Amino acid sequence: MEQHCILLVEDDEEIGFLVSRYLADQGFKLTLARDAKEMDEILAREKVDLILLDVNLPGEDGFSICIRLRNIGSPPLIMLTARGEHIDRILGIELGADDYIVKPFVPRELLARVGAVLRRTTPEMAQSEKVTKYCFSGFVLDIAARRLIGPREVRVILTSAEFELLLTFCRRPGKVFSREELKAASATDRSVDILISRLRQKIEDDPRDPALIQTVRSFGYTFTAKVSVQ
Repeated sequence: MEQHCILLVEDDEEIGFLVSRYLADQGFKLTLARDAKEMDEILAREKVDLILLDVNLPGEDGFSICIRLRNIGSPPLIMLTARGEHIDRILGIELGADDYIVKPFVPRELLARVGAVLRRTTPEMAQSEKVTKYCFSGFVLDIAARRLIGPREVRVILTSAEFELLLTFCRRPGKVFSREELKAASATDRSVDILISRLRQKIEDDPRDPALIQTVRSFGYTFTAKVSVQ
């Protein structure tokens, strides 16, 4: 199996060394960047499967980097930060991070979260499915490429959690999902309501009056689009 490449963006040398050594011992290929400039240079020349991004960096901070990367489509991203305030966690989630870990953390927790994100985003896993694409309302959800193409062939940038949520809906259109089911499907501890709101912004004609993702009061959501497969 191909070795996964993880890019750690961390300016603290001690933390960078410890995290890099631990994950390397677990079989990952690690590349270290100390700031946004070094990160950009590495992303331009290397294939990266996952980014571990510290929030408190010199120059451009992690939140700003997260916004920039999500706007252009980036590898899955886990934020690492000493900030444990509730508002900072929510901000990281809303900006599109796939997960959020507060320092200090247990190395095995980091390993578990890295593994969970990679399992959701490894193309080889998606390619094993018989269905390769789901089509609905002018959109095409490409499983192998992990891309959503909208009307007029415009790519819609999704985080991995948003992708998993939409894939769950496409697999079972018309099913009423509880919030707990959708939380498990997207493999995240973030608010499902926040994910739904962000997804509606990307696929609904009018997110304030959604036609595709309907709310089932006091329970969850259902996907009402007519879905075909390829």
